[in-house]
Amino acid sequence: MDSYTFLIIPGIVLVSIFLIAYGIGFTSIGTDEVGIVEKWWSMSGSVPSDGLIALKGEAGYQPEVLRAGVHFKTPFKYKVKKVRLVTIPQGQIAYVFSRSGESLGDGQTLGKVIPECKSFQDVVAFLKNDGQKGPQRQILREGTYAFNLAQFIIITKDKVHSIFTSKDETAQIETMRSDLSRVAGFSPVLISSSKVSEQISQQDDGSEMPVANKRIGSNSGSRDTIGIVTINEGPTPDNGAIIAPIVGDGINNEFYHNNFQEPEKFLAANGRKGKQMQVLTDGVYFINRMFASVDIVPKSIIDIGYVGVVVSYFGDKGEDVSGTGYSHGELVEQGKKGIWRDSMMPGKYAFNTYAGKVMPVPTTNVILKWITGQSGVHKLDDNLKEINLITKDAFEPNLPLTVVFNIDYRKASSVIQRFGDIKMLIEQSLDPMIAGYFKNIGQTKTLIELVQDRSQIQQQAADEMKEKFKLYDLELQEVLIGTPAASSSDTRIDKILAQLRDRQVAMEEIKTNEAKQKSAEKQRELNEAQAKAMAQSALTQSSIDIEVADNKGKSELRLAEQLAFKTQKLAEADKYKRTQEADAERYTREAQAAAQAKTIELTATANAKQVELQASAEAFKLEKVGNATALNIKAVADATAEQETKVGIAKGAAARALVDAYGGPELQVQQSVMIAFAEALKISKSPLVPQTVIMGGTDGKTPNAMEGIMSMVLANMASEKNSIVSKPIENIIVKEVIKPESD
Repeated sequence: MDSYTFLIIPGIVLVSIFLIAYGIGFTSIGTDEVGIVEKWWSMSGSVPSDGLIALKGEAGYQPEVLRAGVHFKTPFKYKVKKVRLVTIPQGQIAYVFSRSGESLGDGQTLGKVIPECKSFQDVVAFLKNDGQKGPQRQILREGTYAFNLAQFIIITKDKVHSIFTSKDETAQIETMRSDLSRVAGFSPVLISSSKVSEQISQQDDGSEMPVANKRIGSNSGSRDTIGIVTINEGPTPDNGAIIAPIVGDGINNEFYHNNFQEPEKFLAANGRKGKQMQVLTDGVYFINRMFASVDIVPKSIIDIGYVGVVVSYFGDKGEDVSGTGYSHGELVEQGKKGIWRDSMMPGKYAFNTYAGKVMPVPTTNVILKWITGQSGVHKLDDNLKEINLITKDAFEPNLPLTVVFNIDYRKASSVIQRFGDIKMLIEQSLDPMIAGYFKNIGQTKTLIELVQDRSQIQQQAADEMKEKFKLYDLELQEVLIGTPAASSSDTRIDKILAQLRDRQVAMEEIKTNEAKQKSAEKQRELNEAQAKAMAQSALTQSSIDIEVADNKGKSELRLAEQLAFKTQKLAEADKYKRTQEADAERYTREAQAAAQAKTIELTATANAKQVELQASAEAFKLEKVGNATALNIKAVADATAEQETKVGIAKGAAARALVDAYGGPELQVQQSVMIAFAEALKISKSPLVPQTVIMGGTDGKTPNAMEGIMSMVLANMASEKNSIVSKPIENIIVKEVIKPESD
C-alpha cells in the first residue's frame, strides 16, 4: 500500500464517524439553557391552521423543551434552538403573551389564569385546559423559569424574551412594554407612609411619574397614602354607577381576591370594571397593571378643631334623615349616596376621594373681620371690607366690624347642605345680612349718635343677630363695632367731630356760668334777710348790741388770751430752737477743731517721718558716694603713680640710650642746649642778628654767645660732676636752660 492509502483510510473513518454522529443528532444543553424543538416532518402531518404547537406529534414546534444534558435529535428530522433560561430579578414582575390557544371572549382583554400550567412552563397543560392566546392575567414573580418561547413571549423590564416574532407581533409587544413602563408596571405597587411630595413612583424608563389626585379633606400635607384601583376588565357597574362596589371582602370569603392580586377570584365574585370603592392601604401589592391601575393619593386627615362633612358619590339612595323642619335638602346615613348626616371626627381616614369628597368645617370660634387688609385665623374673610353707612344726617362713614361665631359639629352637615361651603356661607349670606342690618341702624342715627351710642348699638346688634344666626344653624358669640371713619377724600366727618368737641366745651362753660348766677342770687337773698333783721326795734337792737358787745368782749378777751398763749409758746419754741442751734453750732466747731488738730498732728508726724527717711536716705547716699569717690581717687592716684614711675624709668632708659647714641654725655648736653636755645629764640621773637653788637674777648678773639654759654655749661659740669651724673640729663637741661627763659 502506498502513502496515499494511509491518508485516505483515516479520512474515510472520520467522515463516517461524523455522519453517524450527525445522523444520531448529538445535542448538548447547558445548565442555564433550554432547547426548543421544531420537528421538520412527521407521518402525522402538520399542526392545525389555528395552532402553533404540535400536541399530537405533528410537524412543527413541540410542546416540551429540552433541559440540561445530552440529547439525540437527528437533524434530518428535528431542529433544536437553544435559549437562555428566563430570570426575573428580585422585586420585579414580568408579563406573559401567549402566541396560541383559545381566543379571548367578548369584553375580555386578558387570558384567564390556568393554574395547571405551572406558571406557563407546561405548554400541554396550558393548551389542554383552554389557555387563551394574547396577554395573560397571571403575572410572573421573581425566579428562574424554563419557558417554551415558541408558545410564550415573556416581557420583562429589561428585555422581551422570544425566539421569533412577526412585524405586527413585535409592534404589539413593544406597545405593551412601553405602556407598562409608563405606569411602572414592572414594579409592585408600594403604599407607604412617606410624604406626599416624596410619593412619586419611578417609571421603568427612569423618569418620574407624578402622583395622581392629591385632594384631601383638610390637610394637603398628609404623610399617609392609599391606593385607588381602576379595573380594566370585567362587566361595567350597574345603573351607570361611577364607582364599582366592593366584592370578595374578607379573608374568609370564597372569592377573596387578596386586594386585586388574584384577578380570577375578583371576576368570579362579579367584580366590575372601573374605579373601585375598595382602596389599598399600606403594603406591597403585586398587581397586573394590564388588569388594574393604581393611583396613589393622600389619606383624608381631619385636624383638631374641624369635622369633615362627607359628600358621597357612591351608594344606594338613602332615606332623608334631616327631619321635617329642615327644607334645604336631604341628609343620609353613612354609606348612602348624598351628604352624610354624621360628620367625620378628627383623625385619619382611608377615604376613596373618587367616591366622594370631604369638606372641612371649623368647629372652633370663627372670627370674621369687616376690615380691609385684615383677616381671621381661618382666612374666610379675605374678601370682606368695612360697611359703608349713610347716617340720618347724610354722612357716609365706613364702619369696621368684627363678628365671632361658631358651628355646632352636629349641625355641620346641615350647614354644608344649605350653603355649599363655609366661605360661600360667609360671602353670600352673612356678609349681606350683617351689612344690611347695620345700614338700617345707620339710617336711624346721626353721626354723633352713632359715635356716642356705640356700646348700646353693639349690645342691641348682638341680641338681635343671635336669632338670625340660629336660623342659619350658627351660634353667634360676639359683635364688636369699631369707630366710624371717613374715606381719605372726605374731611367732613373730621370737621363735625371737631365741632362736637367745641360744642361740648361751650356746654360746659354754660353750666359753669349758670352755677355762678345761682350763687349770686343766693347771696342777694342773704343780704335782704340781713337788712330785714337790722330793721327791728331799738330795744331788740340794743339788747342785741349789748349781747353782741358782751360777746365781742369775751371774744376779744379769748382772742387776747389765745394770742398771749400763742406768743408764749412761740417764744419758748424760739428759745428752744436757738438753744439747739447754739449747741449744734458749738458741737460742730468743736468737732471741726478736733478734726483740724488731728489733721495737723498727723500731717506733722508724716512730715517728720518723711524728713527722717529723706535724711537717712541722703546720708546713706553720701556715705556710699564718698566711699565710691575715695576708692576711685585712690585707684586713680595709684594708677598715676605707677604710670609716672614707669614713664620715668622709660625716659631714663631712653636718655641713656640717646647719650650712648651721641657718643657721650658732653655731646648730648651740647645738642640739648642748642635745641633749647633755638626754641628760646623762636619764642622770644628776637632777631638772630642783633642790632647792637658789643665786642669783647681774650686772646685776640671775638667772643661768641654760644661759646660763652657752652663754656659756662662745661665749667658748671666740671664743678658738679657727681650731681650731674646722678640726675637725668633732661632735668639738667630744664634747670639750666629753660629756667632763664621764665625770667
